[in-house]
Amino acid sequence: MTQIENNRENKSIKPDKSWTLFLDRDGVINKRLINNYVKNVKEFEFIDGVLDGFGKLSNIFGKIIIVTNQQGIGKGLMTGHDLDEIHFYMCNEIKKAGGRIDKIYYCTDLANSGSKNRKPAIGMGMKAKKEFPEIEFEKSIMVGDTISDMIFGKELGMINVFLSGDNNNNFCMEKEWDLRFKSLKEFADWIIL
Repeated sequence: MTQIENNRENKSIKPDKSWTLFLDRDGVINKRLINNYVKNVKEFEFIDGVLDGFGKLSNIFGKIIIVTNQQGIGKGLMTGHDLDEIHFYMCNEIKKAGGRIDKIYYCTDLANSGSKNRKPAIGMGMKAKKEFPEIEFEKSIMVGDTISDMIFGKELGMINVFLSGDNNNNFCMEKEWDLRFKSLKEFADWIIL
């Protein structure tokens, strides 16, 4: 049975095709490499249940958008071509599983750059709104595994879903999230109920 942590007074969240799902990548879709970056397709490994989860989520949400910081490019550890290959592979595998990603926004700027596009700044969200004017942030959910993901979602007025992975003790940012699950699959299973 899924253990759900809920910080929202209104527990009924009923998204439909007018809603947008924003997702971080590393730690949400693929396994995060601790103190490293996913630099090529060989290093990209889907988290268990993600492909199944995408199939379910794609049937609910009108738009599914990835927003991801990728400073490995800014540090010269990989190229834009490397990232394109990773994202092509990721999208193709998700499509084969019956899911979809409508757009990927990424920021290659370094953490100390002061970039308006690097989460927790909201630049990638504003780019999505410009490209897809039908997006309403109050009818959007941000799913992430870091404080920067949660601040990004909160600043834009989204519902925040924090994925804790196997770390059941990560309550340090409780005020920033609305719902908490272990994985994207658990969130997908819950949202379709």
